[in-house]
Amino acid sequence: MTRGTDCGVIGGRMCEGKQPVDLPGTNRQEDERLMGEALREAEAALESEDVPVGAVVVSGGRVIGRGRNQREKLQDPTAHAEIIALTAAAAEMHSWRLEGCTVYVTLEPCAMCAGALVLARVKRLVFGAEDPKAGACGSVFDLVRSDRLNHRLEVTGGVMGEACAGLLREFFARRRAAGEK
Repeated sequence: MTRGTDCGVIGGRMCEGKQPVDLPGTNRQEDERLMGEALREAEAALESEDVPVGAVVVSGGRVIGRGRNQREKLQDPTAHAEIIALTAAAAEMHSWRLEGCTVYVTLEPCAMCAGALVLARVKRLVFGAEDPKAGACGSVFDLVRSDRLNHRLEVTGGVMGEACAGLLREFFARRRAAGEK
């Protein structure tokens, strides 16, 4: 099992003092650079008043799909960053099979998105902050590494976790201050 860290957004703050563990053959600097791309997508979601989650799909070191949460904008419960990024990557590749691809996402994917990653045959998932309420890549469930499914992903969590969690804290603090749900 390849688990990066136990860090995440817990009680509105990141766990202290935990660092992600790199998988053999991975490049920490490259993971952080590409997570930075996902963070830019999350910042764009924040500006549009949607939950700030961003994702990019990478193949051969090149970003082939980008996405940000757009549930509020599109009024679509499936408009999660990962789904939008996977759809863009599949269009770029002219195939729903994204074998060999890595997905970078600022928040641990939910069950819907984790299922989509498995079905797309993504090779690797790199996420920022854990989601202890709905995470399906190790926190609440672990769909992406279940031996009951036909495909499993390599997973690294906690990459730029504090920056990713900070955007989420900012968003929810704003909503609380405005008296929203």
